[in-house]
Amino acid sequence: MKTYEALLRHVLWPAYEGGLRRRDTPRHMRRYERDQWLAPKEIQALQFERLKRLLDWCYREVPYYRRRWDAEGIAPQDIRCMDDYARLPLLTKADIREHAEDLKAISLKGSLAYKATGGSTGEPLRFGYTRESNDRRVAVMWRGYGWAGSRMGRRTLFLWGGAVGEPTRAHRMKDRVYNAVFARKLLDSFHMSEATMAGYADAIDAYRPEVIVSYVGPLFRLAEWLLSQGRQVARPVSIIGAAEALHPYQREIIERAFGAPAYNTYGCREFMLVASECEHRDGLHVNADHLVVETLAADGKPTRSGSGEVAITDLFNYGMPFIRYVNGDMSTPAASRCPCGRGLPMLASVDGRKLDAIRTPAGHILPGEFFPHMLKDVPGLTRFQLVQRSLDRLDLSIVRGRDFEDASLDYIRREVAKVLGDSAELHCHFVDDIPLTRSGKLRVTVSELVS
Repeated sequence: MKTYEALLRHVLWPAYEGGLRRRDTPRHMRRYERDQWLAPKEIQALQFERLKRLLDWCYREVPYYRRRWDAEGIAPQDIRCMDDYARLPLLTKADIREHAEDLKAISLKGSLAYKATGGSTGEPLRFGYTRESNDRRVAVMWRGYGWAGSRMGRRTLFLWGGAVGEPTRAHRMKDRVYNAVFARKLLDSFHMSEATMAGYADAIDAYRPEVIVSYVGPLFRLAEWLLSQGRQVARPVSIIGAAEALHPYQREIIERAFGAPAYNTYGCREFMLVASECEHRDGLHVNADHLVVETLAADGKPTRSGSGEVAITDLFNYGMPFIRYVNGDMSTPAASRCPCGRGLPMLASVDGRKLDAIRTPAGHILPGEFFPHMLKDVPGLTRFQLVQRSLDRLDLSIVRGRDFEDASLDYIRREVAKVLGDSAELHCHFVDDIPLTRSGKLRVTVSELVS
């Protein structure tokens, strides 16, 4: 298998990406692999050089930033250090929705690709990106996952969200080919229940993955089931948790059940991988050669101590740049360096990303990630929250926009029925607003059941 890994990474994939698809991902990977070992001050200098170039571009090409910075009396030449950079106004989801067209670079508008966020804070968002920025995100993802042993071509099982809607035959075929080439298998976590747990364990045994990548919630529940049943499965080399913070008590249970080390990661759809653990698993390395990640105190100023709101800038998405974008997440910076020798700064933890699981009388355990995953592409859905107060009832509050139609509601009911059947009634409510929690976040899925 190691022979295939080397062949894929060094021959087949570069030939496909660089030759056939004319993408620069292999070159970016080589550069990011080198840059991680720079000294902290060298990474800071590299980051600031890239940031200055981006800010100059935004002032010339992006109407929103020129107008906003002019109103604040700030020009790019005024940004001489990171303290100056912290004077720039924050960017919110509301800003993006209201000024989406003006956030696009004038000369790149026609070449952008688009994605929608899953709305982990309850507000789906559509954003544009350039091909180069996507190539770089893929390169950074391979680097970070590689720290946890997830090398290209290594046998990997994803306990992940399955497709919603009706994927085309061509799309399904493309996925099968991609998964075969990269030695990947996908298990749909959205169908997990007490009755299906053995099937997931059997699938792991049959595939014998070297690496498991999973939403934290479903992985933790499967681990609990394995321990309660005394069931052992094929032991992977490593496990990578995603979509939620991996808490210490969950890590302990997962590692005991699977007999392998579990690694924490932090990412979001707007930027892909933001930070991840290396082999020492003592905090998450921030991809500071690719992003600017700040932790903001209550007064909105960057802090190096205590938990605060995350603000992120992608240094390479010149098509629709997000400058100091607050995505609703919370983090705590690390006070010390990692003994691995990488010069990348660290987060001690990522806080406040837990999504509640939904349970039904039939024994279904639906991870909270299902709802942002399914609702991200619903036209006209501005904000949502799913609350469970009893086993047989779910209440979905919807803030709708002009594009929301009866078909949107039918789609939601149909997709929920696919995974829950008639074991729980879904009640949809149209509301004008959804209140935030005391921490200032909107919880997407809320279970008020007593465990």
